[in-house]
Amino acid sequence: WRRGKILGQCFSICLSWFSLHLWFGHLPLNKSFKQCLTGPSESMLNSGEALALRITSMRRSLSLNVSDLAPCASQGYALFFDEKISREESAKFFGEVVPALCGLLLQLPSMLETHYQNADHVLDGVTSGLCLLGPQEAGIVFLSQELIAALLACSFFCLFPEVDRRLKHLQGINFDELFSFLYTRQCMKQESKIRCIVHYFERICQCMPKGFVSFERKVLPLEYNPNYVSYPEADYWAKSTTPLCSVQVHSTGVIEDQPGETLEVEFADEYFGGLTLRHGCLQEEIRFMMNPELIAGMLFLPRMDKNEAIEIVGAERFTLYTGFGSSFQFAGDYLDNKELASYMRRKTRVVAIDAMPRPGRRQYKPDGLLREVNKAFTGYLHQCKHQAGTLPSSASGSQVVECSERLCIDHEEKTIGVATGNWGCGVFGGDPEVKIMLQWLAISQSGRAFMSYYTFGLQALQNVSQVVERIGLQEMNVGELWSKLVEYSTERFSRRTKLGFFSWLITSLSSTN
Repeated sequence: WRRGKILGQCFSICLSWFSLHLWFGHLPLNKSFKQCLTGPSESMLNSGEALALRITSMRRSLSLNVSDLAPCASQGYALFFDEKISREESAKFFGEVVPALCGLLLQLPSMLETHYQNADHVLDGVTSGLCLLGPQEAGIVFLSQELIAALLACSFFCLFPEVDRRLKHLQGINFDELFSFLYTRQCMKQESKIRCIVHYFERICQCMPKGFVSFERKVLPLEYNPNYVSYPEADYWAKSTTPLCSVQVHSTGVIEDQPGETLEVEFADEYFGGLTLRHGCLQEEIRFMMNPELIAGMLFLPRMDKNEAIEIVGAERFTLYTGFGSSFQFAGDYLDNKELASYMRRKTRVVAIDAMPRPGRRQYKPDGLLREVNKAFTGYLHQCKHQAGTLPSSASGSQVVECSERLCIDHEEKTIGVATGNWGCGVFGGDPEVKIMLQWLAISQSGRAFMSYYTFGLQALQNVSQVVERIGLQEMNVGELWSKLVEYSTERFSRRTKLGFFSWLITSLSSTN
């Protein structure tokens, strides 16, 4: 019965075939893993070319279609391990890391069994086991760092079935495209991304971390109810008398280096992880390379809707890096000294929110403003602290909130602010002067202590500190700033002004004084 339950859970996230074969004695695959344990002298797994052949063999033994893999994956594995890294690095990887990864894969069935046995006891009344956290389903998954390592080993060996993942609005989870793009694009950023992953495997094989990581799907109910915060209409923002929170502006530095404990914003794609396992190398993808445990969430977190966000607590950072985009480079080891707190999770909080891509003039329409401020609000709101009265028991929205209430496991958030930056700008094409104001509104309304904003040296935001100071002198609240944004955006959309929001606002405030 227990194994049947585990298989049922795993099926929804495409683990079932792999687990099934292992549990019921799939000898060829077990034999392959056990051969690898003895090292390359016996397994003959001593090169990228041999690794590619072994991956093909493993997939065939699991009745997985080899043609589902990216067309140049084999060449990519060979290129990286046989040419891009030194002989010494390659020998160490195949002599030490590969055997350890195969050992993890042999332990995976027992890890999963233990995981599901404990899943109902981590949080009182809430199941936290590995499962598909589907659209409009608030929920949380707790994974040990060791289980995450085993799951990522599956991805490295391309052992996950890919069939139907897109139908479930899930990303690919195997590493075949990561290596395929190395071969087809021959660029430094792709090589560096793989180096980050390889370094992660080297680290966890030397010393397996003992903490946990939680992945929470946050949902702001679309239906209105006076007893809890639901997806706001424009009137909600216009009538808000909530004071604006304090703002710290940084022209240098990066979000992940923010001192103290904050909610660190990850500029996400609607598909969690974006192009991490393909050719992307922007803010989201770089964050996943620094904290590879985030990749595990791509296994079971489908596409986000407008009223959804994803919060991850406890992911460890393993690497240093330099550059951005095409200049991204792996820069060595990073020792994450953040302490373990509640539920053995590191004090690292990442929230993934997706902005509108290429919004153009739509971002100045009322619906565009509302979509963006509500998306940020969904991510930043600690929902279980904003309920009132007795919740109805029948509506789906109430079930979302009841789930969120039970997930209220963090009780030290009063001083936790938000570290963010140019969300939805850059390649997404958002207006940075409008976006920073929308984030300020959402952070303030959600009750967070402060906004720590990293401009990354963006020229358009060079005067943001003066603008924030001027707004502070006016003692504006959330509703008043929202109304100014709406007024400006109406003029901008109708082309009655060509000014940026900062210049327009200063002019507007000066004319009324």
